[in-house]
Amino acid sequence: MKIEGRTFIVSGGASGLGKACVEEICANGGNAAVLDMNEELGQELAKELGGSVRVFSCDVLDTQSISRAVEGAISWISETGKTLGGVIPAAGVSTPATILDRDAKAFSLDDFDFVLNVNLRGTIDLVRQTLEHLAKVAPAEPDGERGIVIMVASSAAFDGQKGQVSYSASKGAVTAMTLPMARDLARYGIRVVTIAPSLFESRMTSMMSGKVRKSLEGAMEFPRRAGQPREFAQLARQAIENAMLNGVVIRLDGAMRMPSKM
Repeated sequence: MKIEGRTFIVSGGASGLGKACVEEICANGGNAAVLDMNEELGQELAKELGGSVRVFSCDVLDTQSISRAVEGAISWISETGKTLGGVIPAAGVSTPATILDRDAKAFSLDDFDFVLNVNLRGTIDLVRQTLEHLAKVAPAEPDGERGIVIMVASSAAFDGQKGQVSYSASKGAVTAMTLPMARDLARYGIRVVTIAPSLFESRMTSMMSGKVRKSLEGAMEFPRRAGQPREFAQLARQAIENAMLNGVVIRLDGAMRMPSKM
C-alpha cells in the first residue's frame, strides 16, 4: 500500500515515536490526523508540516473523546480526498512500581489500571473505532487491501524488568492481540503489524536518570545506543508499504535483552 494520497490516524502523534511516524507519513505524500492531549505540541507540529497535518484533541482514556477525534479526522478526510489508510495508536505511559515494595506493601491498583487503560484499552478503543471507517474504504488492487493497523508494544512485553509488571502486562497484551486481530480483519483486507521497540529517544525515556539510561544502553548489543524515533518511523513505513507484513510482532531493539534490574 502506498502512503501517498492516504491519511493515517496517529494517537500520541505530537511527540516521540508517534511524531516521527507523522513526519515520515507526510514526507511520503500522506496526511496525518494527530490525536493528542497536548494541543500546543500538536499545533507546533502542524505549523511545521503544514496542511498535511490536522490536530484533534483526544484523551484515550475517554471513549467519547476518541469518538469525537475520529469523527473529526473522517470529516477532514472527506475534505482533502486523501483516503483513510490506517491507524497508529502510539499514545503510551509507564508508571514503574514493584508489586511489593521494601515494606511488603502492594502497589497501587489505580496506577496499574491507569497504565493498562492507556496502553491497552486506549489502543483497542481507538483501533476499533477507526476500523469501522477503514472497512468501508474502497479496496486497492492487486490484493484488495484497505489499510493497516500498526500497534506499539515494547521489548518489556518479552523481558520486562523489575518494577514493570503493569507496563509489561499492557504491552504483552498488545503483542498477543496482533495475530487474532489480523485474522479477524483478513476478510476486509486490513493488515495488523506490531512494533516492539527497546530503548528509544522519547518523552518517556527523557525522564530516566543517567544511571538507568547508561545501564540500558549497556544491554544493547549493536548499535550500543538508544534508537532514534526516525528509525522506528522507517519500520512503520515499511509495514505500510509491504503487504506481506501481517499478523507479526517485530522487535526493534538492537538485539537488546533487558536485564532484570539496573
